Amino acid sequence: MTTSRKIITVSPGRPASDGDGVKLTRLMGTPDIKHLDPFLLLDNFESDKPDDYIGGFPTHPHRGFETVTYLLAGRMRHKDNAGHEGVINPGDVQWMTAGRGILHSEMPEQQDGLLQGFQLWINLPAKDKMTAPRYQEYAAAHIPRETVAPGVEIKVISGTTDQGVEGIVRGIATAPLFLDITLTKGQPFSQQVPKSHNGFLYVIEGRVSVEGMELKERHLGILGTGDHVTLTAGAEGARVLLLAGQRIDEPIARSGPFVMNTEAELKQAYQDYRSGRFNGEDQWDY
Repeated sequence: MTTSRKIITVSPGRPASDGDGVKLTRLMGTPDIKHLDPFLLLDNFESDKPDDYIGGFPTHPHRGFETVTYLLAGRMRHKDNAGHEGVINPGDVQWMTAGRGILHSEMPEQQDGLLQGFQLWINLPAKDKMTAPRYQEYAAAHIPRETVAPGVEIKVISGTTDQGVEGIVRGIATAPLFLDITLTKGQPFSQQVPKSHNGFLYVIEGRVSVEGMELKERHLGILGTGDHVTLTAGAEGARVLLLAGQRIDEPIARSGPFVMNTEAELKQAYQDYRSGRFNGEDQWDY
């Protein structure tokens, strides 16, 4: 017997500011939705006012989790202390596994115009928190697309669709599903989601209904338990993100840019950062 997931929590997020004054909407990582194992944070940045984003995210450290940047409009340049550098354009995705530690920056490559996208933080299991940092970065043209039926188009960033199309981002510890779904008016879409995974929806445009509950534009909907989700676009069609990830079920110790399992590990992360060990070189003995 199959069980369809329902929306159990809805949130429009909260206004926030991060980096050097970048204005955004924090959808997860707030008092309303602290986290959804393995997801730690979800930010939506969207503005055509340069003062809202021009400061960007200057050099900062990370340890113990992954950051996912998915850009819808504009250009962002990333650079780190391990020699990686590049530009993310509309539709591109960058999946960074911070692992044991990295210093990086994300700065707008524009002086005006719309900058829009998402940053997602995904936790790592204890056994993977001190792995070597790595990137998976792909241009929009290389991300697989699937047309399930007329009026139903999917960009498959990670995971596998019910039709067998595999996402371009692979080898992630939490086996995530990340789909960008576009539906025309009244079109339904269904996707299996493993019972071991927590999941959520975010509506970029339009509205969708899930088991009789409507989710409006720019709202996050946390999904309950089940083995699949079915959504139907409203009268204006919809564009919606579907994300799910395998639960880790481990303690979370979190402070600023570090996410570990214990307070002692957090203290060690700060000590390593202050002593210059986040230098992009393999000089680690634990």
